[in-house]
Amino acid sequence: MNFNNAVFEASYGLFSQLPETAQLEIAISGRSNVGKSSLINKLLNRKSLARVSSMPGKTATINFYRLSNNVRLVDLPGYGYAKVAKGEKQRWNELIGGYFEQGRNLVLVLQLIDMRHEPSKEDLNMIETLVENELPFIVVLTKSDKLNSTERKERLSGLAHEIPYAEQITMLPFSSVTGEGVQELRGIIEDVTSEQE
Repeated sequence: MNFNNAVFEASYGLFSQLPETAQLEIAISGRSNVGKSSLINKLLNRKSLARVSSMPGKTATINFYRLSNNVRLVDLPGYGYAKVAKGEKQRWNELIGGYFEQGRNLVLVLQLIDMRHEPSKEDLNMIETLVENELPFIVVLTKSDKLNSTERKERLSGLAHEIPYAEQITMLPFSSVTGEGVQELRGIIEDVTSEQE
């Protein structure tokens, strides 16, 4: 799979707009400002394919990127940003919940968590949802470059207790600055999609 050839396909703000699909999908989930857009740009070797913003809650749509004829990367709206109107929050919840409940051809969820902090309540809720619905996922620990080796060991040890079923979950430190985890993540994506194609 040539990640450099990925293209932005479409973006949808309402659940009712989501098209049905036969393609394999890899969804990217995480709280606002966890680094989803930066991960997409690094993974696909682009500077600004996904728009990066310092303002949490900027991605309010589901964005589709075509990796190959049969594989799509799906960027879900960030959750957990408090300064959003109630109606907007409800629309986001319907959009994300609807996406997961639609019976899409979902082969993997990349659940992003900021490595520097304990998982938020929303992070843990999302992990529970993925486990309960038997959706395949890995946890990608973003912003790994912001920790020194001691802090990193402490956080990895903490996450082993903070995340339910941690011993059964693949956790991958990732940095969009240094490129840590990029090749491993590409390898995981290629493995899960080649099994299904």
